[in-house]
Amino acid sequence: MADEQGFIVYVNKRAAAIIGTPSSELLGQDIRTALPLQESDGRSWWACTDPWKGLATRTGHREKLLIIPGRDEVLVTARYVRPGRSMPVTQVIVGLRDAEARRRAEANNSALISTIAHELRSPLTSVKGFSSTLLRRWDRFTDDQKRLMLQTIEADADRVTRLITELLDISRIDSGRLQVRKQPVDVTAAINRHIERFVASGYDRVRFDLSNGHDVALPEVWADPDRLDQILANLMENAVRHGAGTVSMSVVPIGREGDEAVAVTISDEGEGISPEQYPMIFTRFWHGRTRGGTGLGLYVVRGLVEAHGGTISVGRAAAGGAEFRFTLPAGTPEHVV
Repeated sequence: MADEQGFIVYVNKRAAAIIGTPSSELLGQDIRTALPLQESDGRSWWACTDPWKGLATRTGHREKLLIIPGRDEVLVTARYVRPGRSMPVTQVIVGLRDAEARRRAEANNSALISTIAHELRSPLTSVKGFSSTLLRRWDRFTDDQKRLMLQTIEADADRVTRLITELLDISRIDSGRLQVRKQPVDVTAAINRHIERFVASGYDRVRFDLSNGHDVALPEVWADPDRLDQILANLMENAVRHGAGTVSMSVVPIGREGDEAVAVTISDEGEGISPEQYPMIFTRFWHGRTRGGTGLGLYVVRGLVEAHGGTISVGRAAAGGAEFRFTLPAGTPEHVV
């Protein structure tokens, strides 16, 4: 904080650390000398803004990335205090924020853009190639060949749709705008539907084992059926693609009356995941031993589970593979959205 003449009258420890000078040495100095902020083109920010002699209607400046010569970039906000409208400035309050968090966010955004561009290129190239071939040489292919090409186009279009859905969900999760539209759902039936889809796509039915699905009474669960399908599809696909052996699933009631929930467990018999990686599994861009996909799926899964008021964890299955367990609160919600 500087007074009406520009001399520093207050500085906190964090600001002193960012400037790189002890608070005791900053007090009484001209803020324009003690904090020689510069624009990216080298011009003095103080000369450009001039809080004390500038427009009498200004109340400050929004956050801006500036440079402290000899140090690093810093995010700066400014507020001009006047005793009355259009009166001279009596105090200038400058807020300083380390730009490291912003650089990390920009790096994450760059990584996300790079990942998405890479993941989109392959299916779009396939869609473009097969559709162009069919348009130009339709009469040269048999019906079976045409069907195969169209099935490939459909599968790749679905892949792009899933990727776009992931991106939208990440945006909603990060901004706290993710909504779930709850209604009564049969979790066991939802798992069985996914098993049938895997079987229809060529997997052997004996590879899937759903226990406790019909011989245990389950409490009523309210959830968003589409979001539940997303959660199950991601976890089951991971177990099928990256695991090995039988994919075991169970749905069991947990908790006490009045605080009931169901726990869904999905495990495989593969190599599993090393314990030191457990804290990173539900973060962005995590990949296991076999890379593939965006590395965003489990990040979205955690966000969807938590949006329902549940929890998700990972561990080692009894058969040695990875075991994912998530919970969903049971009982009728007070407010169905």
